[in-house]
Amino acid sequence: MMNTGLKRFSAVAFFSALLLLAIILSTGIGAMSISPAQVVAILLSKIGIHLPVEYNEGTAAVLWMIRLPRVVLGVIIGAGLAIAGAALQGLFRNPLADPGLIGVSSGASLTAVMLIVLQSSFPFLTDNHLLQFYVMNIVTFGGAIIAVLLVFRISLRNGQAVMSTMLLAGIAINALCNAITGLMTYISTNEQLRSIVFWLMGSLGGASWQTVLAVLPFVLIPLILLPRIAQALNVYALGEREAMHSGVKVGRLKTQLIIFATMAVAAGVAVAGVIGFVGLVVPHIVRQITGPDNRILIPCSALLGAVLLTVSDLLCRTIAAPAEIPVGIVTAIIGTPFFIWLILKEKKSLAI
Repeated sequence: MMNTGLKRFSAVAFFSALLLLAIILSTGIGAMSISPAQVVAILLSKIGIHLPVEYNEGTAAVLWMIRLPRVVLGVIIGAGLAIAGAALQGLFRNPLADPGLIGVSSGASLTAVMLIVLQSSFPFLTDNHLLQFYVMNIVTFGGAIIAVLLVFRISLRNGQAVMSTMLLAGIAINALCNAITGLMTYISTNEQLRSIVFWLMGSLGGASWQTVLAVLPFVLIPLILLPRIAQALNVYALGEREAMHSGVKVGRLKTQLIIFATMAVAAGVAVAGVIGFVGLVVPHIVRQITGPDNRILIPCSALLGAVLLTVSDLLCRTIAAPAEIPVGIVTAIIGTPFFIWLILKEKKSLAI
């Protein structure tokens, strides 16, 4: 027990330090360079701690109003995507499972694209950007929930969700949502098409403290509650029958995992678009370092997911500056080599 506790503390401390470093670097690097010492000094000044580091009010304003909201949003969304991926991989007992498998991303994408195309029919949306922002969040989140509920409902047999049926239902719902999304893209105008394509590739460019506050509750709840059911998920990994004999309420556990994963992913998709590979690759990488224990895997996946998306966003806004590359492209470029390496490693171990 002592060993497990020490291992968990060491892993969380390591990934937390990595995240802190990523936040400081990402906040300081950009068109206006801000040194790590200035970043720390400006942040600490907000809580009344004043360090002997020189900076002007313009630098502080850029950091606080432009850089920091974007970095914080990346941390929140990255953590949410990764923890959702870890939860769903545990639910399906399959390391290839990811949030898109049960229709979360495709359902959210469909409703967002429909709103982009049809919003011209609602003048009160085009005239009020604040209202448009909240409507987009609500509609996108609703689309994700509806898609997941359909998949979950189709998979029920005698009141219990059958995982193999859920996977097939997810494929079907994803195909339907993608087809309707394609239809909406086809009938869109050139301006709408540009918005759709950029949104489907993912971006943190619209970050503000308002978006951070909008997405935070939906991600914070899974971040707090998923680690609390990690031990039950460890038992569930032995099989449903063994879990039931051990006192785990399997039906309740499945429902909790699906709800929490949907909340985390749908909230991120609502404000930043579709960002792939984070939920799939990050739990794999963490599992190689910490092992399969979900009590360590889940919190460390959240931390590494935050690191990956923060670093990816830093690259997407600096590589081709002043232009900005969609962050979904960068996460795919970073994530794919890791994923291929893991596949080759797994194939090698199976061959032995």
